[in-house]
Amino acid sequence: MHSTRNIHSYPGTAERGALMSAVSLPLILLSASLAVTSLSPAVAQSSATAQQATAVSPDAIKQREQELEATREQQRKAAELQQKLKADIAAIGQDRSKLNQQLIDIATQVRNVETRIGETEGRLRPLDVREQQIRASLDSRRAEIVEVLAALQRAGRRTPPALLVRPEDALQSLRTAMLLGSVVPELRGRAEKLATDLGELVNLRKTIATERDVLARDRDRLQDDSVRLAALVEERQRKQSAIEKDMEAEGARAINLSRQVDGLQGLIAKMEQDLKSAAKAAATASLQGTPAAPSGKPNLGALKDPARLSPAIAFASAKGLFALPVNGRKIRNFGGSDGAGGVEKGISLATRAGAQVTTPCDGWVVYAGPFRSYGQLLILNAGGGYHVLIAGMERISVNIGQFVLTGEPVATMGTTSQVASILATTASQPVLYVEFRKDGTPIDSGPWWAASEGEKVRG
Repeated sequence: MHSTRNIHSYPGTAERGALMSAVSLPLILLSASLAVTSLSPAVAQSSATAQQATAVSPDAIKQREQELEATREQQRKAAELQQKLKADIAAIGQDRSKLNQQLIDIATQVRNVETRIGETEGRLRPLDVREQQIRASLDSRRAEIVEVLAALQRAGRRTPPALLVRPEDALQSLRTAMLLGSVVPELRGRAEKLATDLGELVNLRKTIATERDVLARDRDRLQDDSVRLAALVEERQRKQSAIEKDMEAEGARAINLSRQVDGLQGLIAKMEQDLKSAAKAAATASLQGTPAAPSGKPNLGALKDPARLSPAIAFASAKGLFALPVNGRKIRNFGGSDGAGGVEKGISLATRAGAQVTTPCDGWVVYAGPFRSYGQLLILNAGGGYHVLIAGMERISVNIGQFVLTGEPVATMGTTSQVASILATTASQPVLYVEFRKDGTPIDSGPWWAASEGEKVRG
């Protein structure tokens, strides 16, 4: 007959030693880590003193040297990027179509990276919340955990040193203990629950680390692309200024004229009648009109010409094709309450701080500057009696009279809301206001926005 060891009996000396080194040590260490927040003030002060004593340790010096080297590497990369930008701009030369295409391509990249960053942050939020929930649960069950760990400790008949361990070590030790039968039956269920929570915590930490790596890479990419975009915008405006010598004076006059009108319709009329560059843009829009395809359907191929000087698609026939001018979440719709007893004449999009704003369509700039409660306001004459109003940006990067293409970068958002009507509800987040007008009357822009990514027109 085979002899069977009683599950309550202690293992032999050698077996106990091996088991404790693989099982009990990290578990007791976890107990110490959970209890670290209840250290006495004297112990905490002693710990602070020890930290100060190691402030100039070789490890600290090495870390500072690594940080300095990382800073130097960033400076080197920035210098290389600047040199590459200068070479790229020099290669473009006076070719307007190349510059336009570069602007549209880089602006598209920037908005794509902004989208990925938003998606990653959205995935991280519930993961971070769940991690905190598990940690809080483990902390609230400290007494139970200590009891389970103490039982495992007694199974080894010796006390390991109280040091801090990682959850991964504790999880491995629990699994090993249950596999070897070291956990008595009445404690197995509790140990399994603890192992489940630790396992979820370990997996969460791995997932969060992966997502944060993705986020860091995208943020680096966004920074590089934003620098490149800023250089191209500056070059575009420099060339525009060379063409329009009196552009600065025109801009100042536009601001003065804007103070003489009562509303948006008056502003549009005033600009297109009294301001030379805006009047020229409006006249060009009226004379050129907008080209119509023989089939009656919009000719999307015309959007591929970055050298065009008039809209590639008739505004009226472009329904369902426009991309929103900024990445964001729609918070107000056309026809809804404006919070002041009236109705919304446009849509409002809550955005990221510093988000890139691009044009949804081709058009001529007839106003660019501050206007009353709208913050910075941009008005495009899209031809055919249509105007597009975009407001709430912190900085506009185009000038009055300029023709802009679909998807071209025209402004950037700030860090807070600039539109007065939004301040009461979303003061801490930037908000972009977009309004379409036909022959001076606000219209619902809804039919013009693309329902899916694949339907959006691209410059």
